Formats: sequence, structure tokens, C-alpha cells
Amino acid sequence: MADIINLLAGIAAKDPLDALRDHRAQAKENAQRSFEALLEPADPKVVSFRDRYAVSAFTAGLLGAPVAEEFYRDLLRDEDEAASWTIAEILDDVLLELDSLSSVRGPYGTFESAALADENVTGPWLSLGEKSIEVLGPLLAAGLEFAHMLVLHPRDARPEHLALLLAAGWDEDGIVTLAQLVSFLNFQIRISTGLAALAHAPAAAGPPAADEVPSTDDGAFASAQGSLVSSKAGEALETVGERVSTYPDLARPELFQQSGLGWVPWIAPVAESDLSDAQSDALIEAGRAKNPYFRLLARDPAALKARTLTDFDIFFNTTDGLGRAERELAATAASRLNGCLFCASIHSHRATEESGRRDVVQRLLDEPIGAKSDLGDPLWNAVVDASAALTLTPQAFGPHHVSALREVGLEDGDIIDVLGCAAFFNWANRLMLSLGEPEVLNAGK
Repeated sequence: MADIINLLAGIAAKDPLDALRDHRAQAKENAQRSFEALLEPADPKVVSFRDRYAVSAFTAGLLGAPVAEEFYRDLLRDEDEAASWTIAEILDDVLLELDSLSSVRGPYGTFESAALADENVTGPWLSLGEKSIEVLGPLLAAGLEFAHMLVLHPRDARPEHLALLLAAGWDEDGIVTLAQLVSFLNFQIRISTGLAALAHAPAAAGPPAADEVPSTDDGAFASAQGSLVSSKAGEALETVGERVSTYPDLARPELFQQSGLGWVPWIAPVAESDLSDAQSDALIEAGRAKNPYFRLLARDPAALKARTLTDFDIFFNTTDGLGRAERELAATAASRLNGCLFCASIHSHRATEESGRRDVVQRLLDEPIGAKSDLGDPLWNAVVDASAALTLTPQAFGPHHVSALREVGLEDGDIIDVLGCAAFFNWANRLMLSLGEPEVLNAGK
């Protein structure tokens, strides 16, 4: 099978960029294995091929990636022609609504913390009509609504959204696969977008238009469907009962901080004593069996294993390429913009450990991405700007960002590392945000 990221980016085999990708051979190989695990599994019984392809085509459309959308629609057409056209019609309606309500890119979202309320950005919700549900079925319809939320406003995810999936007929294994699929596509499409820009960087001319980072809004353009979704979600939460945990007494963080946060799942992980051999193997490191996040992702072991190996090569292969501090900086910038307090805490702390620049890293956490604050280092500024541009939905990353990264001394292999780190955290953030939430460790002690 052709390498899908290369295919979407328009990179031919043996192209110089393909050779540079081979410097992270394990990441390249396991990104492909992630595609195979999530789109072409040996046994698709948890989620049908038709539903996987439909969610993928819809996600690609929301991400503004026409090549990827057509690629996944081709797969869907082979499975279900009627569903393919229904997906296209829904996308047309959604994108038309987005265009009419706001010209600002996502991610949208509302923070639970009142201390971050000034950064709330409301956006439209998707609630499918009866005609679409009739063609797609309630299972896929609920999956598309979940995908819409996860692509455009990931920090709006709440336990109620998993309750909606359960009430529609998804089970816990299927929910993990769905979250992995949508989150993986946010990685795959973003890195292919970045690689395409890298391939065309020499053709860039003239100053670029300013990237439009989401800004706060009074809610005037929020779709009325938002209240409908909330109402349905509340009812679903009552219906599914203890299958979804809401943690009313959880010590939730109020601000972005370095370290000191844990994470709790909204649906049950696999019990440590119940892990199968395949699930244990997928953890890669035995100590991860103690972590509820990894035991939850172990519900889809093939996807977890490929994802973990991708992660390790992107962030910890230091035989060449971008410095570790800058890799963690890219992860922090993506997490800050997406609104993932947990990921931002872990990776800002690592950026501080690698660089010794705690105050500078904290400045990145204290100010919204897009505030154009100067971190005092042209390289760091360029990495943050590029990571933010790649994180916007649809992506704003283009050849001018490549030029800016080259101007601060990065080689093309280093730039691929920036792309990999930022894109990967558009995968990681969406998993952390959609399957659970952070808590303050040792709160009040």
C-alpha cells in the first residue's frame, strides 16, 4: 500500500522529502500502521468499514482538506454510494453555516474554568436531521456529530458527549476507536498539509496574510443547535447511568500550569488484571498498565501500539533534527491553542526541563496563542507560530511559515520535526479532551 501521508501531500517515493521522512522511519512506518489499524483493520466488527470511511470523509471535509476528503469518499463510495452523497450534502450545509457565521478558524470551545472565560470562543454545533439519520442510521449519525465537535471545538467535549454515543448504540470499545480515528485524521491531514507546504516553499512570494487565530465572541453567531445538543446530552447521561463518570467533586485546574495535573477517564478503562496479551503488548512500556489513559486506549490495541511508536520516534529520536526543547515547545503551543490543560502541563514542564527557561515557557501558557507575544528567541517564536498555524482548523500553515523557520536556521529535516510534533498533539489533545479530563493532584493538601 502507498504511504498515505505522502499520497495526500503529493510526495512521490524517493522524493527528497520522503528521504527526510525516513530520518523518523519508525514514526513514518507507524503513522501508516495507524491508518491500517483504524481504516483497514483485519476485523472491523467494533466499527464497520462503512462507518470508518464516512467519519473519515466527513472529518477531512471539516479540516478543509479536499484531497483527503476525496480519498476517503472514494473508499466510502465503494462501501455505500448513498451514504457518500449524504456525507457530501451534510458537509456542504456545515461549511456554508460556518462561512455565514464566522470567518475565524477553529478551534472553538468553552473552558469550564471561569478564570479562562475570556478565551471562550463559541461556534456552531451539528445536529443531524431525520432524513440524514434515516440514510446513515443512528449509530453513524451520532458518530458524525461527535466528529464535528472533536474537529472544530475539542475543548467543548464533556462526559455527556460519550453518553450520547452510548445511547445511540456505540459501546466503549467503539467509542475509543472513534476517538482514535478522528484524532488520528487530525494528525495525518495536518502533517500532510505541512509537508505539501514544505515541498512548495520555494514558490512562496510576498508577505502572507495574517493567520486568524480564534478570538473571543459574545455568542452572537453560536448556532441554536448548541442548546439542542446540550438537552439531548443531558438526557443521554441519565439513560446510560454509571457507564459514564462525571466526577462532581473533582479538583479541576483553573489555569494553564506546568506539571501537577492528573487525568481521569469518563468511561471505564480495561482493568489492569484484565489486560489481554495484545493489550499489554500495545502499551509498549509495562509501567503504562498503571495509567488509566493508556488502559482506556488499550480497548483498541492495534491503534494504541502504532500511535505510541509514532510518538516515541517523533519526540525522543535525537540522532539528528530539532532540539528536544523545541519539540516540547511545539507540543505545548498546539495544546495551548486547542485548550488541553493536561497536555499543556506535561509538555510545558518538559520544555522547561530541556531548556531551563521556565519563565519564558510560562509566558506561553499565560497568554492566549495569537497574542503575538515575543518569547525573546526568534527560533522559539517561529516554532510557536508554525505550530499554531498547523493547529488552526482549517490549517493556516503555508510556505511562508516554512520560510520563517528556515530564516531562523532550521533545515528541512528540522522543519519536519516541527510539523510532526505539532500535528501529533492535534491527535493527543483530542484523545485527552474527548475521553476524560484533568485534575489537580494533591489539591488542598
